[in-house]
Amino acid sequence: MSGKRPLIVAIGGNATPGGSAERLLRETLARCETDGAETRLFAGEAIDLPMYAPHRSERDPRAEALTSALRAADGIIIASPAYHGTVSGVVKNVLDYAQDLVTDAQPYFDGRAVGLIAVAGGWQAAGSTLATLRSITHALRGWPTPMAITANSSQTLFDPDGVLTDLGIASQLDIMTGQVMTFARMKHAYAAATAKTAQLA
Repeated sequence: MSGKRPLIVAIGGNATPGGSAERLLRETLARCETDGAETRLFAGEAIDLPMYAPHRSERDPRAEALTSALRAADGIIIASPAYHGTVSGVVKNVLDYAQDLVTDAQPYFDGRAVGLIAVAGGWQAAGSTLATLRSITHALRGWPTPMAITANSSQTLFDPDGVLTDLGIASQLDIMTGQVMTFARMKHAYAAATAKTAQLA
C-alpha cells in the first residue's frame, strides 16, 4: 500500500524506449493518474535486467526497484510486444523476478487486478501473446481484468506527435483502466483499514 492513493505499477515494452507497447502503457497510466492513482512505469532501460537467477541472492538495483514497486502495488498493468507469437524474452524475464515475492504475506500478484496489453505486427500473434500473458498472470495469482488490449502495430496507432488515434483502442483502454482502478481502490481501502485496526489492537 502506498500513501493515500492507490499505486498502479506498469511494466513492459522493449529494452529500448519508445515502442508501441510502451506508448500504450503510458496512455494507460495517464488514465490511471486522472482517476486518482499514483503510478510507476518500468520500461526501456528499467527492464533491461540480468537474466533472472533464483539461486543468486544478489540483485541489480533496477530489479530491486521493480520488486519493491510490485510489492507495494495495488494494481498492475503489463504490456508485451509479440516475439514469434508470444511474450518477448525481456518481458518474460521481468515477470520471472516476481518469484522474489514468493515468501511475502501477499505473494506474487495475489489480490491485484492485472491489465494486459499485447502488441504485434498482426492479429494472430497479438492474440496468442495475450493468451500467454493471461496464463502467466493466473500462475502469479493475479486477477486479469475482463477487458484486455490487443493492438496491431502494422496499422496506425499514433499520429506523428505521439497522440493515440485508434479510437477503438482508446475506448478499450478506458474500460481496462477503469477495471484496474476499481479493484485497486478496494484493495487499497482494505489494506488501509487493516493497518488501522492493527494499530488500535
